[in-house]
Amino acid sequence: MLNRVIETILEHRSIRRYEDRQLSDQQIRIIIQAAQAASTSSNIQAYSIIGVKDHTRKKKLAELAGNQPYVEKNGHLLIFCADLYRHQQIGKQKAIDISTSLESTEKFMVALIDASIAAQNAAIAAESMGLGICYIGGLRNQLKEVTEILQTPDYVIPLFGMTLGYPLHQSSQKPRLPIEHIYHEEVYQLDQKIFQEKMQEYDQIIQDYYRKRTNGKRMDTWTAQIANMLAHPKRLFMNEFVRKLGFNRK
Repeated sequence: MLNRVIETILEHRSIRRYEDRQLSDQQIRIIIQAAQAASTSSNIQAYSIIGVKDHTRKKKLAELAGNQPYVEKNGHLLIFCADLYRHQQIGKQKAIDISTSLESTEKFMVALIDASIAAQNAAIAAESMGLGICYIGGLRNQLKEVTEILQTPDYVIPLFGMTLGYPLHQSSQKPRLPIEHIYHEEVYQLDQKIFQEKMQEYDQIIQDYYRKRTNGKRMDTWTAQIANMLAHPKRLFMNEFVRKLGFNRK
């Protein structure tokens, strides 16, 4: 049942160290075409992708993302944006008031979903070409400054970046949750006994993963990691920020 596409997907791991080797324009174009081939709600295509080659701009974005060196040092950097700007312009050109739709939570969700599906297509395409990728959510740490660097207008929000390049080495693959936690048949399963058993199993798997990867220096569990992370809320400016740009007002 396996084929090359499925094998590529199942072999995914985040790559954070790349060769000093830039992607060709042809490679970039194919990856973007793959992204555009993704499904899109009602063909609205509510996203844009900004490619960054300029080293100075990459360096600034790396700093804003939390001083992540691989945001600066890679074969190419893509920024995926939720984008309803072109749709706003269409409304103006056609003299039709579409502001209620553009500012609705529904269209905000459509833009987020469209961008995410396109990004995953791009990731699979890149990995099928022997490249490595890493998603960069840290760009949302200082989103106002990111929008200024990328010169994005209202109705456009940079959501996340994606580094691409030739891997210096293959990192280990982080184990995922047991399939029973992700896949539910017919209805959402709420059996607490099964939940606790599977969480304990996964905690042990993650603990073993970190122990081997760090020679015993790190041994935290997934549940402890998640609880501690969620105990410290991040980016609480986001609701107000996206509203200022015209999203999610209604």
